[in-house]
Amino acid sequence: MREPPTPPAAQVRRRVVIVSGLSGAGKSTALRALEDAGYEAVDNLPLSFLGALVQAGGEGTRPLAIGIDARTRDFAPQPVLDALAGLRASPGVDARLLYLDADDEVLRRRFTETRRRHPLALDRPVLDGIQAERSLLWALREGADIALDTSNATGAELRRMVQERLADDLRPGLVVAVVSFAYRWGLPREADLVFDVRFLANPHYEPALEPLTGRDPAVGAFIERDPGFEAFFAGLVAMLAALLPRYEREGKSYLTIGCGCTGGKHRSVHVAERLARWLRQRGRQVNLVHRDIDRRGDAAR
Repeated sequence: MREPPTPPAAQVRRRVVIVSGLSGAGKSTALRALEDAGYEAVDNLPLSFLGALVQAGGEGTRPLAIGIDARTRDFAPQPVLDALAGLRASPGVDARLLYLDADDEVLRRRFTETRRRHPLALDRPVLDGIQAERSLLWALREGADIALDTSNATGAELRRMVQERLADDLRPGLVVAVVSFAYRWGLPREADLVFDVRFLANPHYEPALEPLTGRDPAVGAFIERDPGFEAFFAGLVAMLAALLPRYEREGKSYLTIGCGCTGGKHRSVHVAERLARWLRQRGRQVNLVHRDIDRRGDAAR
């Protein structure tokens, strides 16, 4: 008896998002949000290069976000819509049009605050350019898969809206870096949150523990016998449990937490190790760095 044929594997379609809309409505922010979520982002692409760029990656490769607007060479709405229709007809492409809009007065204020010229009003009032561009792009607004009004949105809110609609399945989530350090060598400049653990009992003064580091179980046990340790650590993780989802909703993609002690070898290392373990147990992506664990000498020298 002949075996039934194996069904073909489902074709993986490459996601392509064309980002367009009014100047000042947030297209650059939207492109950066998609890039942070895993897209390859290209801004102000000449329309004649669109097909070649999409096909260059092949099917199922990294998703692509392309900024096309009134600044683009030989721009006109109908050719953009025609190119989009061609992409949608391709079996290997999932193509969408994201259009960003905002009220005239909001756009005027943004141009005034940044002192930038409107691309369609180089020698005229900004409002004239806004109205001309709105009229020019109306067909794109009508043909958009997703239209977002950014009049009342902050940059973080716009990032969240874009990623929720176009990258929710791609976002790696908030990446947390935990850095132990020595205060004698200065705070890590990249730190968003810093916790001083110099109040904990110091293994440096125990002859058997001084040569070891916070990675060694004996040092960890000594630090955790400090009467203040458990209450401190419980409060720390309770605060982070509340903060991390809020940071994610604000669109933050990377958070650095610093844990500091005097020499950067014992207390800060152990707290950083335990904090990184707690974060990983909750499914967080964690980069753990012990900046000063092997550093020696006097800071003054």
